[in-house]
Parts: sequence; structure tokens; C-alpha cells
Amino acid sequence: MNLTTFAFILSGVLLNAVAQLCLKAGTNRLGGAIHLTADNWFATGLKVATQLPIMAGLACYGISLVVWIIGLSRTDVTVAYPMLSLGYVVGALGAWMFLGEAISPQRLLAIGVIMVGVALLARS
Repeated sequence: MNLTTFAFILSGVLLNAVAQLCLKAGTNRLGGAIHLTADNWFATGLKVATQLPIMAGLACYGISLVVWIIGLSRTDVTVAYPMLSLGYVVGALGAWMFLGEAISPQRLLAIGVIMVGVALLARS
């Protein structure tokens, strides 16, 4: 995989992870868990859809899709798809840094294993 292709793939992964963090930040602004009923589904959906972090997350998803398609057009799925695992690393670190979520030693070990696997794939 050349540097340009890797940049497209990595950008798609990073944008996807940022989208997840934005969506979580948006739900946090709403006060946590969203409960839908037959009576409140429309009002709740409107409230969710108008949260700026959620709108930003959806925009990041859209951009990541375009970038990902460009990356896929330049490399094999067997190389590109496992790179999505980097999203777990970025997501966990971002949740720790920006959302105050805890990362246990076991999760840190798992993140290390993922990074080793992605490094091996990138070199193949």
C-alpha cells in the first residue's frame, strides 16, 4: 500500500472514530440514555437530530464514507478492512481524553495487540 492510499484509509478510519465520539458527546448532552416510546419518538428524534455534536458526527460519517470509498478503490479489501481496527484505538483514546471514560489495563493491552496487528497488515 502506498502512502496516498494509506492516507485515504487512515483518514476514513479517523473520521469514523471522530463521528462516534461526536455522537456520544451529543447523547451525553441529552442526559444519557435515550428512551423511545410510541408517544415521544418524534419529539425525541427531533431533539437528537438537532444536537450540534450529533450533526457533526453525521457529517464526519458522510465524509469518511467518501474517503473510504476512494481508499478502497486503491487497495484490496483484505488490507483495508482490518485497518478499521484502528478506529477502536482512536475511539478508546478519544473517549478517555475528551469524554472522561476509563481505560483499564486490560483494554490498554487489547489496544496494543490491535496496533501490532495493524502494523503487520500495513507492511504486507
